[in-house]
Amino acid sequence: MKVILNDDVKHLGEMGDVKNVANGYARNYLFPRMLAVPYTDETVAYFEGKKAEIEARKEQKRQDSKSLKEKLEALSIELSVPAGSNGKLFGAVSNQTLAGWFASNGFDTIERKKIDIPGLTIKNVGNYTFKVHLYEGAIAEVKLSVKAQSDAKSEAPKAKESKDVKLEKSEAPKSEESKAE
Repeated sequence: MKVILNDDVKHLGEMGDVKNVANGYARNYLFPRMLAVPYTDETVAYFEGKKAEIEARKEQKRQDSKSLKEKLEALSIELSVPAGSNGKLFGAVSNQTLAGWFASNGFDTIERKKIDIPGLTIKNVGNYTFKVHLYEGAIAEVKLSVKAQSDAKSEAPKAKESKDVKLEKSEAPKSEESKAE
């Protein structure tokens, strides 16, 4: 079935695109959610009238993508990850890890699926570059420095101290109860 998209649909297209989709997909998903309209002479005429608005929207996305690409390429990410003495990580840096970093640092538009790490994960300490796919094939290359976490040894005594504090707190009520008896 031939439809015209009323809105951007992930993995299908953007507003104003003409697509051939399965009848069931159109009837059961696109039409009820008002994401698409049937391809008729009337809807074609309607979208021809909105063509300038659609092109302006696409141009705005291109400009946003260009500015985001410049910001990302100027960026140098530094991650501290627990690692062994040989430089091998106790886990891995994946696109999920990087997506979390981007979300916490104000880059909410970058999705996990748009991040492309060579070899899918990073398992050793070192310097790397990865790609972020942006609008219409624009690709930003971002520098990443993975370093071993230096606080691994200092965290162990802190954990021990907190256990001692818990023991003292649990002992304190017992001594007060014994005084009351």
